[in-house]
Amino acid sequence: MKLDPATIQRFKDQAANYLEWLKRWLEPSNLARLRPKLEFQTGVLAGFAFLASVLLGVTNCSTEGTIQRRLDEDLIKSLEEVVPAALHDNDMLQDTLTIPSAEYNIGANETTVYLAKAAGKITAVCFKFIAPDGYSGAINMIMGIDRDGNILGVRVLNHKETPGLGDKIEVTKSDWILKFVGRSLDNLTPAQWAVKKDGGEFDQFAGATITPRKSVQAINRGLQLYKAHQAQLINH
Repeated sequence: MKLDPATIQRFKDQAANYLEWLKRWLEPSNLARLRPKLEFQTGVLAGFAFLASVLLGVTNCSTEGTIQRRLDEDLIKSLEEVVPAALHDNDMLQDTLTIPSAEYNIGANETTVYLAKAAGKITAVCFKFIAPDGYSGAINMIMGIDRDGNILGVRVLNHKETPGLGDKIEVTKSDWILKFVGRSLDNLTPAQWAVKKDGGEFDQFAGATITPRKSVQAINRGLQLYKAHQAQLINH
């Protein structure tokens, strides 16, 4: 939950008041009077525990906004890579729709779809999804799709695939991921949505077939998710 600046300042003021009280309480003359009492030991422990919790809360509140801005900046950069700027004039971060996706095995029961609009009309959509069964774990991706179901772009956000082999799914390591641009469920048959080793359209990597295989399968499932909700999305 985000806190407004006034609330954050109130917490800071409360912490300052407490510190001032604690300073007076810790005066040597006061401590000499209190030290023999059992309540003193308990009070010391409780006081420092409370102080630690207050400082932790203030720190969290003051950094939460910065962290969220960095996450938003990273997401905007990813959106720009898979949805051309010429296709929209809206803020895609603020224009979203959530659709059910549990049955598509893309890592989430619900998926947030970012809507690209030009003059109020849906031109494309974008969403994050996961290939949960990569060679070394989940492969997190993002994909842009035009209103007709054609892929505008796909990027890998993060993964744990083998360096020098499976990491060729990254656009910085090879152009393999770029081969999906223009592909759709209409211009490839179900059998073609596979790596060539399995009789499909897409290259596998020498020594790392599982990574591209599972990536292709997840992208295909992402397209199926879009097709199932296409009417809802483009008419939103």
